[in-house]
Amino acid sequence: MNQFTGQLISQHKRVGIVVAQFNELVTSRLLEGCVSQLALLGIADAAITVVHVPGAMEIPREVKLLGDTGQVDGIIALGAVIRGETAHFDYVCQAATTGLAALTLNGPVPVMFGVLTTDNTEQALARAGGKAGNKGAECANGLMQMLTVEAQIAGMSD
Repeated sequence: MNQFTGQLISQHKRVGIVVAQFNELVTSRLLEGCVSQLALLGIADAAITVVHVPGAMEIPREVKLLGDTGQVDGIIALGAVIRGETAHFDYVCQAATTGLAALTLNGPVPVMFGVLTTDNTEQALARAGGKAGNKGAECANGLMQMLTVEAQIAGMSD
C-alpha cells in the first residue's frame, strides 16, 4: 500500500504570496504570520515573492499570473472579507473562493486559501494571530505539506 503524507520541509522551494490590502489591519498580520512561518521552515527571503492587490476580488487574477510565470512552486492567497450591511460580502467571498478553487485545481502550482470570511473584525483578528491562531502561518505549513505530497506522487512515475 502506498501512502503519502505531507511534511513540513522546505526543499528549497520558491513561494508566492498574494495579499489583499483591503482590511490591512488583518491582512498585514496574516502576511507577517505567513512570512515568519516560512522562515521557520527554511524558506529564504529571496525565495519569497509578495504581490499586494487592492482587495480579495483581485487575488485570483494575480495568483494566476504569478503561477504562470514558472517562478514559484506554490502560492498562498491572503485576504480578509468582513461582513457588512450589504450583499457585497457574499459576492466577494464567492468570487474569491471560486477563482482560487479553480486555480488550485487547474493551475500549474498548488494554491493555499488564506482568505478569511468573517462576520466581524474581532473574528478576523482572532484568526490573524489572535486566540484562533494565524491563518497565514497555517497556510505556510499547508503549502509545504502540499509540495512534499506532490513530490511523492510525482516520484511514483520514476
